[in-house]
Amino acid sequence: MANYHKPDEKTLQGLKDIANKLRIHSIRATCASNSGHPTSCCSAAEMMSVLFFNTMRYKANDPRNACNDRFIMSKGHAAPILYAAWVEAGFVKESEILNLRKIDCDLEGHPTPKLAFVDVATGSLGQGLGAACGMAYTGKHFDKASYRVYCMLGDGECSEGAVWEAMAFASYYSLDNLVAILDINRLGQSEPAPLQHDIEAYRRRCEAFGWNTYVVDGHDVEELCKALWQAQQMKGKPTAIVAKTFKGKGLRGIENEDNWHGKPIPKDRVDALLADLLGQIQTNKPLLPDQPKEDAPHVDLSPIRLPSPPAYKKGDKISTRRAYGVALARLGQGSSRVVALDGDTKNSTFSETFKKAHPERYIECFIAEQNMVSVAIGCATRDRTVPFASTFAAFMSRAYDQIRMAAISQSNVNLVGSHCGVSIGEDGPSQMALEDLAMFRAIPTCTVFYPSDGVSTERAVELAANTQGICFIRTSRPDTAVIYHSEEKFAVGQAKVVRQSDSDRVTVIGAGVTLHEALNAADQLAREGVNIRVIDPFTIKPLDTATILLSARATGGRVITVEDHYKEGGLGEAVCSALGEEPGIVVQRLAVTSVPRSGKPQELLDIYGISAKNIVAAVRSTFAN
Repeated sequence: MANYHKPDEKTLQGLKDIANKLRIHSIRATCASNSGHPTSCCSAAEMMSVLFFNTMRYKANDPRNACNDRFIMSKGHAAPILYAAWVEAGFVKESEILNLRKIDCDLEGHPTPKLAFVDVATGSLGQGLGAACGMAYTGKHFDKASYRVYCMLGDGECSEGAVWEAMAFASYYSLDNLVAILDINRLGQSEPAPLQHDIEAYRRRCEAFGWNTYVVDGHDVEELCKALWQAQQMKGKPTAIVAKTFKGKGLRGIENEDNWHGKPIPKDRVDALLADLLGQIQTNKPLLPDQPKEDAPHVDLSPIRLPSPPAYKKGDKISTRRAYGVALARLGQGSSRVVALDGDTKNSTFSETFKKAHPERYIECFIAEQNMVSVAIGCATRDRTVPFASTFAAFMSRAYDQIRMAAISQSNVNLVGSHCGVSIGEDGPSQMALEDLAMFRAIPTCTVFYPSDGVSTERAVELAANTQGICFIRTSRPDTAVIYHSEEKFAVGQAKVVRQSDSDRVTVIGAGVTLHEALNAADQLAREGVNIRVIDPFTIKPLDTATILLSARATGGRVITVEDHYKEGGLGEAVCSALGEEPGIVVQRLAVTSVPRSGKPQELLDIYGISAKNIVAAVRSTFAN
């Protein structure tokens, strides 16, 4: 191992001085906005100083350079000290930090990627380390580059289970390019954190999760320099630096006192406290970050295409979940940026098809869906990869906060949920996704794909890889017939009219298994001399309002939606929302209206009112009324 060389006294004093400058910037910014968390910033000052001006390698004028070390402020409420670090690095103007939290300033209350030096939005606590794991995994296994990843956590957020999911992941994959810095300042928002200053308990927990762990005085720049240098030498394990700190450090009468969380310094105390800090600054020695090693590979950002059209023939039977696995493996041939993640359901979601074809680009996240989504978000940062993360759609609900934050992060991440609805059958309601469409429709940057056969599934996967924002692909368990030719063209927001005539009397809209039920119903009704129009929306969000409206008008304003989902928030509500201001159109919604039970798929479709026979009855009742 290389020998540690202690920084010279001028450098150490320079780091102490920068720490106090960071405190000053943080106090001035939060006073200017009359809001924020200056005491949470003050506990982190020395750690930020050492990280940004001694340890990390980055281009200060190019924060998003692919070769730079990464930093994630998981305790996002300490955003002002992150902004302050970039002031001292020369990227943010000192005057700009006084616009903190103002409507026309991107220095928001918590960090977002509107800023070039922020990769993922933080502030919903406990999520930063999972994203850092995705960045570190990408750096080590995909980019095979030298950049390192640093994540600062607060002690309060260490009560979040997501933190420990990430700790387990990083240890399992030996992410020795990852360092977690735990700011143990004792005080939470409303009362002390559960372990307060029991630093040894934090050490034992981190070590129990397989992390190389150092305990330091978080206000001692020399100790921090050494611990962070030692972390760089460690091979085979991630490193945790457990730093004992004091909330409000350096502020007389406030340091380590209760009831200062999220409060700016009172105006009558600011001048004296700033004078104290200014009086401790002894030098203006400039400390510049070391430059990164230029070894991150170039990424090809051209569109990602399937190497050939889908191989299915009309009438072939395949589940859309199985077609997803085939599509992803084929897409992986088209681009080395495509990676897959799964939560130990790969033999059910069929992401295992991708794993068999491209094992070096598959990440097993085990049964930790929150962390899986965070890791995928981390993998997607700086456009390094195009991740697809899959599990049962029902279990995506565990990660809803991560998904919500992914939207704030402007993340391009693709999430795939299988086993939707009662059509999964005997496994019962705990495994049936019946609220997932509502979940994902509520996410502002999300495109919601609901393919109905093998061909449309392949095209959904291809489109998702090239669509900005979050994409959700909903796949089904039962085998269903291929209804499209392999050369059929698909587009986001473009529905398919799959059955029509000049004498259609009702428009029926189904998706996934219910599209096939609608086609069966159309066949039955046709034998009775009644024609209906059947629409496959393909994407639930955005919905093809123009096609649906045209068909509704052509069928006398009569529309029936049928979905393997609860009535609230799904396909029916999407259609009602789209047609709500159109006169003379009535939408009847067939959906699951109660908690279902185990049974055979067809039995359940019948019982819960979304099978072909229920559609036939709904069409007949439309005319009866």
